[in-house]
Amino acid sequence: MTAPTFFLYHERTMSKYIIRRLFLFFPTLIGASLFIFALIRIMPGDVATIILAGPSGDANFTEEDVVMLRERLGLDRPLPIQYLDWVWGLVTMDLGNSYVLDRPIAGEIKRQFPVSLELGFFTILITWLIAVPIGIIAAVKQDGLTDYILRGIAILGLAMPSFFVGLLVIMGLSITFNWIPPLGFVHLWEDPAVSLQQLLFPALALGFSVNGTLLRMTRTQLLETLRDDYVRTARAKGLSERVVVMRHAVRNALLPVVTIAGAQMGLLFSGTIVIENIFNIPGIGRGVLDAAFNRDLPMVQAYLTYFVLVSLSANLLVDLTYAWLDPRIRYS
Repeated sequence: MTAPTFFLYHERTMSKYIIRRLFLFFPTLIGASLFIFALIRIMPGDVATIILAGPSGDANFTEEDVVMLRERLGLDRPLPIQYLDWVWGLVTMDLGNSYVLDRPIAGEIKRQFPVSLELGFFTILITWLIAVPIGIIAAVKQDGLTDYILRGIAILGLAMPSFFVGLLVIMGLSITFNWIPPLGFVHLWEDPAVSLQQLLFPALALGFSVNGTLLRMTRTQLLETLRDDYVRTARAKGLSERVVVMRHAVRNALLPVVTIAGAQMGLLFSGTIVIENIFNIPGIGRGVLDAAFNRDLPMVQAYLTYFVLVSLSANLLVDLTYAWLDPRIRYS
């Protein structure tokens, strides 16, 4: 097959692959929305009663007040109608008002999204800057003391949940250095120094378990790649080990790591629920926990749908990137 013919064939198969993945994306999103809607509705307790009872739970109200509030919130309508109205609101970005805050949900998400986005960006950046180089070192130093130590750190990261790592970070800084990172949040463009102090340690705690996964994956894939024929050929040509590893082996070894990184995105964003509350960061993670405690159903539905959309989009982007980087994969 000549070069122009190959690239034409690759372009056509790539287009078919993108269309197939998009057709898979939307049914998955619809199925997830049905699951979220059903999950919220089977939760015990009546929302109208909880709202009327107030924060203390002992406010006085009558059964007529409950009925009127259920009618005002639309909770008396058939479930299929409620679901269709909610989906249409998602499509038109009209998510309604929060039951508790009495403010537009879209406005709350718009305010919280940049905060979680900054935290997620720093987490991904730190994860790749730490996990990939350490994985390469562990592969190059296979079965040595350095390899065993680094693999032990990776296993420790897999075994420790992010909330526990976050508490250890705060305790370690306060006990060892008598210093606690400034809690709360300041955007990077407002005060870079304070923003970095606020985001660095939550990002380290959030990315610790992801670091373990990427480290082990990088090490395993690089060891397999170093045994391939083209790597042995590069060594036979007299190239230095550094050039063989970094220029020839690492690039191909990182392709499966990209896929694993996309799969870890859902875990990373779900971890923000705990980390943002520990470090008092006013992002999506903190908002979903507050909404769940207050039984604010529209807010919880919107937040859960956001997490699903982010995870599906990340997986779709990784699949398309992987297919673009490696034309040898089968699109079927």
